[in-house]
Order: sequence, then C-alpha cells, then structure tokens
Amino acid sequence: MMVTVLLSVLIAIGIILIYVIAIYNRLVRMRNRFKNAFSQIDVQLRRRYDLIPNLVETARAYLKHEHDTLEAVIQARNHALTAIKAAGAHPGDSSGMKSLAGAEAAMGSALLNLQAVMENYPDLKADQTMAQLSEELVSTENRVSFARQAYNDEVMLFNTERETFPAVIFAAMFGFHEAALWELDEAAAGKAVRVSFQGSDTL
Repeated sequence: MMVTVLLSVLIAIGIILIYVIAIYNRLVRMRNRFKNAFSQIDVQLRRRYDLIPNLVETARAYLKHEHDTLEAVIQARNHALTAIKAAGAHPGDSSGMKSLAGAEAAMGSALLNLQAVMENYPDLKADQTMAQLSEELVSTENRVSFARQAYNDEVMLFNTERETFPAVIFAAMFGFHEAALWELDEAAAGKAVRVSFQGSDTL
C-alpha cells in the first residue's frame, strides 16, 4: 500500500517536473527568437550608421557654411551607435529600448534638418554620390522598419506566453522578465517622415 502511494507520488512529481521543463524550454526558445529578431535590427541600424559619415563627407564639400548642421548629424549618429550597442547587450530590456528609440528619434531629426538645408543646394542634390547614398539610406530604413516589426511580433508572442497560465507561475522564478517593444517616440511617429535627400515624402 505504502509502496503504491509512494510510486504514485513519484509519478505525479515526475509529470509535473517534465511539464515545468517543457515550459522552461518553450520560454527559452521564444526568448531566443526575439533576441534573434533584435539582431536583425542591429545589422540594419549599423549599416545605416556606416552610411551616414559618407553622406556627411559628401555634403561637406558643398555645405561649407553649415558646419553646425553636419556636426549635429555626426553627434546624433554616434549617440545612436552607442545606444544600439547598449540595447544589443540586453535585447528586450526596457531602459535600453527606450534609449535606442530616443537616439533614433534624435538622429532622424538631425537628418531632416540636413535635408532641409540641402534644399538650398541643388548641386548637392544632383551629386551622383549623394543620390546613391540617399538610395541606400532609404532602402536601409525600409529594412529597419521590417526588422522592427518582426522584433515586436516576437516580443508580443514571448510576453503573451510568459503571462499565460501556467507559465506565469514559473516565468519570474526562472528569470524570464517582460521584454520591451521598440515603440516609436509619439512625436516621431506622428511625423513619420522618410529621409530621402531628394525631396520629402511621408510614409
């Protein structure tokens, strides 16, 4: 009798343990998926950050009296590069994602200011190197948008899973904390402008 009861208890514990392990493994897989999605954002943003110094150097030859505007773009780019490195160290961390969103908004504003200045320099707008850089920049921004959406989708799936019973019982215990979406700054989202350097167009 006691052996039967003990065996039943051990079987029940074993089933629970297997179930908890399954939950843990599922959360790990989902966390890895949103981290991988963030790495795609990282790749595209770094590609864009690499384009900006070339763009500024091309513009510098024409914008001899616009030093402050060009310097603001470089400073915003460097700040954004620092932000993506910090966010990449802990993808999904709330403070890192907020810093990245703020840095990206500031860089977008600096690029828009540069675009506005360039309207007064038709020779620069017609420059072939500038046209090529502009095309690459717009293409990269489109890829960033797709990568951001993919990341947000994976974060939503992960957060939903960790908040669903019975995973919610074990998630915090195992260190699975809520992941942060990449939400655009409200002001930036309201403008939603694509930087083209060949005239403005809204998304």
